[in-house]
Amino acid sequence: MEAGFIPVGGVGAGATAAPPAVVANSGNVIRAPGLKRGKMEEAISDRIKLETVLGLTVNSNAALDCDPNTDLVAYPAGCTVVLYNTRKNRQSHVLNASRKSVTCVCFSPDGRYLATGESGHAPAVRIWDLQDPTASGAVQIAEFPGHTHGVSCVAFSTSSKYLVSVGSQHDMIINVWDWRANLKLASNKVSSRVLAVSFAESGNYFVTVGFRHVKFWYLEYSRSAKYKEPVPLMGRSAILGELKDNEFCSVVCGRGASADCTYAVTRSGLLCEFNTRRLLDKWVELRTTSANCMAIGGDYIFVGCADGIVRCFAPDSLQYITTLPRTHYLGVDVAQGTHISHMFTVPPDAKYPDAVALTYNPREHKLTCVYSDHSLYVWHCRDIHRVGKSHSALYHSACIWGVDMHADGSFLTCSSDDTVRQWHLGTANETNIYSNELSNILYIDPELKFLKDADLTSGADKDKSKSYDDKIGVRCIRISPDGAHIASGDRSGNVYIHANSGELLRTLEAHDAEVLCVEYSDFASHRPKLLASASRDRLIHVFEVERGYQILQTLDDHSSSITAVRFLWAGAALQMVSCGADKTILFRQLRTTQDGSYQFARGQNVSGRTTLYDMEVDAGGRHILTACQDRNVRVYSASNGRHTKTFRGTTADDGTLIKVSLDSSGIYLATSCTDKVLSVYDYYSGECMATMYGHSEIVTGLRFTPDCQHLISASGDGCIFVWRVPHDMVVTMRARKAQQAIRQGK
Repeated sequence: MEAGFIPVGGVGAGATAAPPAVVANSGNVIRAPGLKRGKMEEAISDRIKLETVLGLTVNSNAALDCDPNTDLVAYPAGCTVVLYNTRKNRQSHVLNASRKSVTCVCFSPDGRYLATGESGHAPAVRIWDLQDPTASGAVQIAEFPGHTHGVSCVAFSTSSKYLVSVGSQHDMIINVWDWRANLKLASNKVSSRVLAVSFAESGNYFVTVGFRHVKFWYLEYSRSAKYKEPVPLMGRSAILGELKDNEFCSVVCGRGASADCTYAVTRSGLLCEFNTRRLLDKWVELRTTSANCMAIGGDYIFVGCADGIVRCFAPDSLQYITTLPRTHYLGVDVAQGTHISHMFTVPPDAKYPDAVALTYNPREHKLTCVYSDHSLYVWHCRDIHRVGKSHSALYHSACIWGVDMHADGSFLTCSSDDTVRQWHLGTANETNIYSNELSNILYIDPELKFLKDADLTSGADKDKSKSYDDKIGVRCIRISPDGAHIASGDRSGNVYIHANSGELLRTLEAHDAEVLCVEYSDFASHRPKLLASASRDRLIHVFEVERGYQILQTLDDHSSSITAVRFLWAGAALQMVSCGADKTILFRQLRTTQDGSYQFARGQNVSGRTTLYDMEVDAGGRHILTACQDRNVRVYSASNGRHTKTFRGTTADDGTLIKVSLDSSGIYLATSCTDKVLSVYDYYSGECMATMYGHSEIVTGLRFTPDCQHLISASGDGCIFVWRVPHDMVVTMRARKAQQAIRQGK
């Protein structure tokens, strides 16, 4: 019998409301005049702090772990490891300076150290000291470059003396490290991809599993041979019998009374037990279409399966105990989640995300589970027959393409998972049972085909990105100036108009290719209210908002993809400016025709030197800023199109500048480059104020919050980073805004 959602007293949804998390290595470094270059670089890279991460990049059990002694759970989000405190509902962060994606994490048994593996060519295994008394955050204390192509698993021995690292399917190497002595003790190749690794409680051996692969590896070293060279790692295969053709996707070694046993699950849905002689003792059917992951505590084995099912068994007998509550169903109306009863309201044909990673803290009786739609749940298991939800979060499951801000400080993001999501910072939304940070999800695809990752059973080596059709996903987003409408454009060429409440008002079949930009004009009462959409098909469509988004004009002046469109006022005339891959900036003025309607007439045509990827208008509306392929920000006069200024948009010597965003006061400029580094510049002096990293893919959306305290970045890795701006910069921006308000008579 499937268990329903049963809240536990004191641990109901949203019970823990905490202020925004503070990054582990906090403490702003203020720039001082006369700093030498090395110190200056250190200062600017430490000024703007990562405060909160909304997202995760967990795809297996190897990328999720908990500290058995505290409430910390670790998981990767791009090049960053999030250390999430499940009791306080707070985050701290470990940033990987190599800017390679973190693929796996593991706490040492005492919780002091964290091991990470990464992707890409020549990856490193890194060890971080999380409790260094001389530092304000995590400190990297060891780095091992012993793999050539990606690290898929890392594991500490129970004594913390040894660390095992397993290469990806392109590497196929297993290394054993005496990490304190900086020695590789043993190494060997494997013949099939390893999906999981677990150390025995005795520390004498560890077990790896994969396709037709369950192997016990023994640590047998002579004390006399003082490890000058790594010795061959000794491995012996388990005797699988009739299960020899299965894919074993997860493994845990027993603890306590079951320390002599090893447990593995097959993708097809069998929980297997092996004894110390590597013999398959017994197995039990999980009654699911597929299984993906497992976790063990003293009295329980948890197995994560398809369709949101997590089953619990007794380690000594493999006796079934219970099934945990299911998560939200795919397509749930998050905005309605203001009361616990909403989780009981499930349509008969509901589908659920698959459980892909589990970690269990027996001391706190908490099971943390990550699902295939990139949601995270913390289940409280003190009473295993009355399991309740301690915390949950729903994140984007694919590339994020755009960000836009509401005046109240909430913001919207759009993604290749075919959703638009509205987020709140702080504790404004603590009553929502699904997520403290998320207040609404707009589902653009009614079939919900891309809400979760590719089916794991369709091939272990399948590249997730190939499961996404080129025609799906929401590519750009904009909130109307009055906050009433949300316009979004998708990769098929459609433009959707939603009410702020989430109701779909219009679907405009506007373009033949993906929509790269949507933009509203200013909504002053005496001006026409317009929406422009620009596309890879080289067309701009202009719609009249007050006439039900009736099309006003189509412009075909560009000869290549149009990357950005902006409206601004030059004197008493409304201008529309557009730029694109044809290296041109086109200015157009709005004219009133004889019949009283409006038309845009062609004005200046500015030819640039390189492709223009983004565009911004300064606070006074007098200048256009462009993000250029050669990493420069070029500034043009809005009145005559004349080039007035050029300054560097990144400190990098390669890559392309793809995003530029001014704060609302017009003083500071945030940029993103294809090298995955963010920069903040003083718009007037061109001085670099700060640089940041942490995303594993290019940053596709950048916005300052209206209160000037945060910078929001969204990336192709599916994660949103909330950065805290230092106090002196906040004061500067607010002072400028106050001056502007006085000048405008507000």
